[in-house]
Amino acid sequence: MKELIEIIAKALVEHPDEVVVIEKDEGRSITLELHVAQSDMGKVIGKQGRIAKAIRAVVKAASTKENKRVDVEIM
Repeated sequence: MKELIEIIAKALVEHPDEVVVIEKDEGRSITLELHVAQSDMGKVIGKQGRIAKAIRAVVKAASTKENKRVDVEIM
């Protein structure tokens, strides 16, 4: 999951070297924290949060194989 979010985020932002994903395994759920440069925050969130929703939907679909709940937080 971590690699998937990194690939998507790096393709969206102007400063791909500042993309950091932190994975926190909490038993039956996983929290992924996406950190990007302040100037790239709008590109990751998108208009009305559409890109953020799309990222979460892709990760949710990919997480069904692991039978875990995955939350994506954009920091």
